[in-house]
Amino acid sequence: MIGISACLTGAACRYDGRSNLVQPLDEMISAGTAVAFCPEVLGGLSTPREPAEIVGGTAEDVWEGQAKVLTVSGEDVTAAFQHGAQLALEQAQQAGITVAVLKANSPSCGSRMVYDGTFSGSKLPGSGLTAALFRRHGIIVLDEHMLEQLPDMVAANAGQSKVY
Repeated sequence: MIGISACLTGAACRYDGRSNLVQPLDEMISAGTAVAFCPEVLGGLSTPREPAEIVGGTAEDVWEGQAKVLTVSGEDVTAAFQHGAQLALEQAQQAGITVAVLKANSPSCGSRMVYDGTFSGSKLPGSGLTAALFRRHGIIVLDEHMLEQLPDMVAANAGQSKVY
């Protein structure tokens, strides 16, 4: 069982009300080999919603209370992002997920790059809040641009489901 960002399975839950459908990932949901979730929706944010970025540090800094997640208009949505990440982690743990494919560049799900907090479209190396939390709990995080690695990661982690 793997975890997948819901927007990658066709759910219209992106900040702009659209999806980022990746057909092979949606097929995994249909086959019952994956579970989809949207941390931002789990955290209580609406769809559509204002774009948000991590401001003043990294996802780890947000978890340590040293940075925030703000919308483009300056609304602090840190608590919603943290709550959604925690609920996504609970779902992942209950499903025995050891590998997740999360949406690239997202302030929740980004696994390698995230927007830099200036709302200028610039990115920097780093993770979103959910990706960082998953990694803290031993879940391998990939993004939709790394699907060629998915079979190897799943095979390497087969039977390594943890009980929390």
